[in-house]
This record gives sequence, structure tokens and C-alpha cells, in this order.
Amino acid sequence: MKLTFAKSDLVNSINISLKAVPSKTTMPILECILIEASPMEIKMTSNDMELGIETIVKGEVHERGKVAIDAKLFSEIIRKLPDSEVTIETDDNYNVSINCEKAHFKISGKSGDEFSYLPVIEKNDHISISQFTLKEVIRQTIFSIAANENNKLMTGELFEVNESELKVVSLDGHRISIRKIQLKDNYGHKKVVVPGKTLNEISRILSGDKDKEVLIFFGSNHIMFEFDDTVVVSRLIEGEYFKINQMLSSDYDTKVVLNKKELLDCIERSVLLIRESDKKPIIIKINDEEMELGITSAIGSMKENITVTKNGKDIMIGFNPRFLIDALRVIDDEEVSLYMINSKAPCFIRDDEQNYIYLILPVNIDSARG
Repeated sequence: MKLTFAKSDLVNSINISLKAVPSKTTMPILECILIEASPMEIKMTSNDMELGIETIVKGEVHERGKVAIDAKLFSEIIRKLPDSEVTIETDDNYNVSINCEKAHFKISGKSGDEFSYLPVIEKNDHISISQFTLKEVIRQTIFSIAANENNKLMTGELFEVNESELKVVSLDGHRISIRKIQLKDNYGHKKVVVPGKTLNEISRILSGDKDKEVLIFFGSNHIMFEFDDTVVVSRLIEGEYFKINQMLSSDYDTKVVLNKKELLDCIERSVLLIRESDKKPIIIKINDEEMELGITSAIGSMKENITVTKNGKDIMIGFNPRFLIDALRVIDDEEVSLYMINSKAPCFIRDDEQNYIYLILPVNIDSARG
């Protein structure tokens, strides 16, 4: 095999491929990137058995062939080369020569025949969405997946398609994030749980271009994302997702409408008084046309008032301030509406069309004061 590339194209494709290379594995071949060259194209493949990526690399094929190269070493070598043309050659024993200007590397490769290819997914069932929209919807929901693996379903996100609507849901036991996206076409009903790791990696690869599409294909055990010159295949999380509709209520006793930036800035100021390990809540008191936010910690205390438009009863309620910050940061509206029933019931932040709903459970103010 003999190939030539512009260094920048090679680096870009390696960066994409690395996202599916496992950090620990009992199968050394999976620590490699597979390079395959046919007369038509050069393809890189990586696969950690949960997530697999294939990407087309811009380059010139002088001799076809395939080889598996240790991903970490390959990446580090290419990164350190001059910004010039890179030539990669292999011999019959899978020894790899990498040449760029005056730099010449020789490293050992492996036979590509041992490599685990990506699962084949039928291209029947799919939806189409812009790269921008997919990248945004991941950003607007991914923060509320669970970090630990105790409940596998909480480490992923629900993707549910109903006709021309895609609903994306994440939850971690303390909060729920819901985003609804209008699709350009009508599709059959689909409901799958996609691992958070997959969505994080896809978000990093996507350009976020409004004019470029992502095709999402649904298999029985896998989901496939196809965009630009890249295909990402991920195993789905098995199991029935939580019945979130039972947790959502349109009832409220208190509704406040206020400037989002003012609220977010105030809460971000308040957390200056909280250490990472501290669980101190922010206490919110709503009276008439005013919201008072206060926090007290071992470092000090802070109070601030914000003008609001209120409907309903006065209320005093406490929250983990970081949960409010996470939700408010991903809402683009100038004004936000908060709906509450009492100090022990969830608070809902939602728009009138319910294109987004953020549910946040309150904390016990009495125990927090103690």
C-alpha cells in the first residue's frame, strides 16, 4: 500500500477516528485505526464495540491495501510532522513507513483482517436533520444524563420520532430535560435510547452547519449517523425508557416571567460562595412583583432581588443552583417562565409551545438551613 495526504486532512480524519478507540481493551487490535485504500477512496475505521466510526480521508492512492496502526502512536507521529505532504507505505509484513519532508518513521502495523468491522444497518428507517439542529439539541440536553452506570438508561438520551416531531429527553433522577424538534418530513414512530458517550462524540465531530444534513438510521440494536464523509454506528441502550409524561404537569400555583440573563447572572454570582463539595441550595422567595434569591455558606452570604411578573401565590423554594444554571445556559429566549406548585414539588421552566421543558426537583429548605 502507498498513499499520500496533506497533513491537515490526515490529522482531521485521525481526530474523528480516535473518538471510537477504547482507552482500555482486552483486544489489542481495537487500539488501532484501520486504513483501507481502494482505487476509489481511502477509509479509516475505529471501533470500541459500543461505538464505531468510518470516515473517508482525502488523499491519493498509489497502491491499494489495508493495515491496522496503533491509533495513539499514529496520531502522535502525524501531529508532530511538518505541515506538508505525508506518504504512508506498507510492506508484506505490515511494516509501516511514514515520510514527510526530512522525517522518516518506521513502525509495526497489523493485518487488517483481524479488525472488527462496523455492524451493517439496513438503510430503510431513517430521519433527516440539519447538523446545526442535532449539535444544538445534544448541547441542550446532554448535561442532565446520569454520570454513573447504576441505571444504564439514565446514561443515555431518549430519541422519539412521531410523524414530523423529534423529541429528545435526558434525566438523572434530579432533573429532566426535554427538547422537541420539528422535522421537514413525516416519519413512522421510532423510540430508542442512545448512549450519552455516543452523542458527546458526535457533537464534537459535527460542523454545526445549518445547510448540511445528518441522516439518522434506526436498527433493532444500533443507530447510525451519516454526515459529510463520516458514518458513526452506536449500540443502543436496551430497556423501556421512563414514563416521563407521568412526571410532567401543566398545573401550577405560581408562575413567574422574568429576564433570563438577569436570573442566570444572579445565580452564577451566588455560586461564588459555594465550594465544589458544598451542597448549599439557593433559596428563592417570590412576593408580589419581586424574586429574592439568597445563599448562605461557610464562606459568606449573598442576596439579590429581581423584578418579575407573577401570577398566583407567593412561594419560598430551594434548588441546587448548578441545576438552574445548566438549564438557563441552554435556553436562548430573552424571557423565561417558571412554574411552581409548592416548595416540595418540581419547578418547570418551559416555553408556551413546549418546545423545551426543564424539570428541576427542589431541595428541602428546612434541612438546608440546619
